[in-house]
Amino acid sequence: MHNTQLIAFIRSLYNVTNDNDVVPLHAPLFAGNEKTYLCDCIDSTYVSSVGPYVDKFEHMVAEYTGARYAIATASGTAALHICLKLAGVVPEDEVITQPLTFIATCNAISYCGAHPVFIDVDRDTLGMSPASLREFLRTQTRQSSQTPTERINTTTGRRIAAVLPMHTFGFPCRIDEITQICHEFNLVLVEDAAESLGSTYSGQHTGTFGTLAAFSFNGNKTITSGGGGMIITNDAALAKHAKHLTTTAKLPHAYEFDHDEIAYNYRMPNINAALGCAQLENLDSLLSSKRSIALAYADFFSMHLGPHLMRELPQSHANFWLNAVILPDTVTRDSMLTDLNAAGVMARPIWRLMNQLPMYRECQTADLCNATWLEQRVLNLPSSAIIKSKQP
Repeated sequence: MHNTQLIAFIRSLYNVTNDNDVVPLHAPLFAGNEKTYLCDCIDSTYVSSVGPYVDKFEHMVAEYTGARYAIATASGTAALHICLKLAGVVPEDEVITQPLTFIATCNAISYCGAHPVFIDVDRDTLGMSPASLREFLRTQTRQSSQTPTERINTTTGRRIAAVLPMHTFGFPCRIDEITQICHEFNLVLVEDAAESLGSTYSGQHTGTFGTLAAFSFNGNKTITSGGGGMIITNDAALAKHAKHLTTTAKLPHAYEFDHDEIAYNYRMPNINAALGCAQLENLDSLLSSKRSIALAYADFFSMHLGPHLMRELPQSHANFWLNAVILPDTVTRDSMLTDLNAAGVMARPIWRLMNQLPMYRECQTADLCNATWLEQRVLNLPSSAIIKSKQP
């Protein structure tokens, strides 16, 4: 396959005929009530962290995902940070996660003063490998002699506080197996579902398998609130504490300023929530469009030897946030990356492995053969949804 064929296909797919126009990797699409809700929010003067759209957005996300509670935050990273704190992660703990992820996953662990431990991913999901998780827990940890329900890393002597898988590009990992392993080893499961709103595994929405989960509504996600995130949980006490921690731990009072613990100004502003509500109303249409785009890519690549387009597992239903193609080798990937971007078609490599970054280079790692193999070959292609705007 010549890269010029792929460039022509993508430009045709997005109806971009002018060679000077750029095809973005993932642009937001405002096709519903965004302007109406934003104007209403501005007219009300409630544009900060108090207002009806925040409550409405939380209710909509909880209802959509099937979670009992949802707490809106200023970013997906903030949501993940609070999830880990509520999971009981404290300084010098360890959190088992994957090296093939966005930096926010590890940064949230570091905000808690804890240490990431990296295990491998599966090639067919890009997410945490249950086999690697079980092997690490079986061979590298032991039961605590002081607290039998806790696991201790035999190399570092630190407590394993939580397991943090990520549903990469909206493709669900084998979360049912990971959930079972966490139950067996008495470990708290927190899901980094930042990229997977609209994705399900065996009919259950991502983020609802663990004790807590975090979503992101950054400008490049399937739906956006401009910037923002969401914590979901089925635990009433954790939900209440999450809202408390994200609003500076201020005690309710008509005018007094009393706070009862160190907390964070992480609450989502009402104006961002207004945008999020309008976006969520159109989510099903966005997901349908993105699935059609993924099928178009699949048809194109089925005619060409070499590239392999990421597919969802039979038991999962992906949101196809970003379409990922796996190339035969690094040279082929880099050639495609260079040619597409030179032609104004935005393409991106997958993230550099977290254990290769200077701040996480000393973290403990298991065998990362799959993660290393994927990092050298994965490329993201333009994946914006295409639906007709209903706005005047």
